[in-house]
Amino acid sequence: MKKTLTEGILLIMSLLIIACSNQSEEQLKNGTIEKNTLSIPVENGTLTAVLDIPEGTDSLPIAIIIAGSGPTDKDGNTVGANGKNNSLKMLSDTLNERGIATLRYDKRGVGDNTDLFNKEEDLTIESYVNDVVAIVHYIQKDSRFASVNIIGHSEGSLIGMIAAQEVAVDKFISLAGVGQSADKLLLEQLDGQLPPKLMDETKNILNQLKQGKQVTDVSQELNVLFRPSVQPYLISWFTYNPVDIISSLNIPLLIVNGTNDIQVTEKEAHLLKEANPQAELFIIEGMNHILKQAPPDRTGNLATYTNANLPLDEELSTKLVQFILK
Repeated sequence: MKKTLTEGILLIMSLLIIACSNQSEEQLKNGTIEKNTLSIPVENGTLTAVLDIPEGTDSLPIAIIIAGSGPTDKDGNTVGANGKNNSLKMLSDTLNERGIATLRYDKRGVGDNTDLFNKEEDLTIESYVNDVVAIVHYIQKDSRFASVNIIGHSEGSLIGMIAAQEVAVDKFISLAGVGQSADKLLLEQLDGQLPPKLMDETKNILNQLKQGKQVTDVSQELNVLFRPSVQPYLISWFTYNPVDIISSLNIPLLIVNGTNDIQVTEKEAHLLKEANPQAELFIIEGMNHILKQAPPDRTGNLATYTNANLPLDEELSTKLVQFILK
């Protein structure tokens, strides 16, 4: 049961291992892409980000790419995993090749921005949202960019949506974003993976957290999910309903999901679409959660998560470029 629970946790959340506004003087050029390291002022310090700009264009769109939950870095890789998939790096590269600048960053507590994370109990989803808002404000001061677009992957979809409520952006793209609140999704994904006694305890814990109440008595088997130090984050996360948020956005929206995503099914994309009928829904046959073609079976699908040789789904690349440039 312990192995099954561990796999479930990785699929559900990978949750939480959990500046001076001057461009770095070091600007490395790789082919026709200018690579810049930025230090952006955020709460409690500066956030390091990577800005990639296609050369030879005076005014171009930029996409801010927000990674998913847990220790996922700016390239789309899970810190500590046995391999890389480089999904978000590939996404950045393909956008750059087609004339779109990109900004990627490691979240608080991950990679370049490890120092922005002090105590787990101090972290809330608003911490991540505020970082995105600060990034948008920073980019909006740069006259090189004709439009500012947000791309949020998985949990990054919710973070990006909330940020788009707080700061003006031109377009928003949800990649494998959920349509129901996180507590409901978590309950749905754990159903069938836990014995009845632990499932009953999980329901009770989620109910308490949903009401904003912390839980002191947690079984050892569930402690990795509901340890006291992570509960403030979960409480903040559970307060947001993605369908309510996306329904309030009055900008061009693109909702993307793959039919072979075993973490976030296409049902979630349909919930988001129903909440905002003006949004464009795009379902990609055979694409999985890391934005690559993958088999539907669990073992084969998970094997792609640590295979950097697999290319980004081409249909996805084409669609994102068309949507941002139109």
